[in-house]
Amino acid sequence: MSEKRIATVISKAEDFQKECSSCFEKGFNLALLLDYDGTLAPIASNPSKTQMPVELEETLRKLAKHPKTFVAVISGRALKDVKAHVNIEGVTFAGNHGLEIEYPDGSRHDYELPADIKQNYMDMVQELKQRVERDGAWVEDKHVSLTYHYRDTPVELKPELKQLAMEICQRHGFRANLAHEAIEAKPPVDWHKGEAALYILKDKFGKYFSQEAFIIFAGDDTTDEDAMRALQGLGRSFRISADEHLETFADYRLPQQTLMTDLFKWIANGYLD
Repeated sequence: MSEKRIATVISKAEDFQKECSSCFEKGFNLALLLDYDGTLAPIASNPSKTQMPVELEETLRKLAKHPKTFVAVISGRALKDVKAHVNIEGVTFAGNHGLEIEYPDGSRHDYELPADIKQNYMDMVQELKQRVERDGAWVEDKHVSLTYHYRDTPVELKPELKQLAMEICQRHGFRANLAHEAIEAKPPVDWHKGEAALYILKDKFGKYFSQEAFIIFAGDDTTDEDAMRALQGLGRSFRISADEHLETFADYRLPQQTLMTDLFKWIANGYLD
């Protein structure tokens, strides 16, 4: 049974070799499943301003081209949005926490929400916009899930707006999770980043995917813990967080996002021809 724990910390590039030398062997299939915001790209003041560091992007692009490497990006963003920000060929994309999945050939898998949940979603969006979209806070409507951003709200107003937004989301039956200066509202269905990760891996490698590929997952937020829990014991996962006391389903903790570039470089140096 999966459980949270204090993960091993990797704080510098050399630690990847020291701690993860047995992660994979050259020539074996490698599956990289990655969050976007806070993982591939540093958190920005506005989601539209995020950008992957140049060296990270170049290395990830090379890895995505390797015949033995499979790359999927699983994000809370809408599918079209995360595709535009990553823009790397050969990548499988999952948006809205995995509710919408698109493969490199253009085929899709969309989780169909019941009609009552769709109606509740529209009502929730309308109420949030009317009551708490103010003082710098705004609602990012992703059609099946949403993010309420309050990063630019005056400090003294944040607690009240955050609490009210949480109550509105929950009253409409949605699951509200705290993120980085934001609230993620997800529909009350048994589908999340963990289910999406398992679905994508089974679709690519079959039922016994963990015997066909070594799996690496990386994420920085509470919603990524669903994938870390689902994949615990099946590969290696990395949680990006500066919190020394954080309990996580991940195997390793990276104190800062910049270490993702070092992770990719370490993988590339040991894996690419």
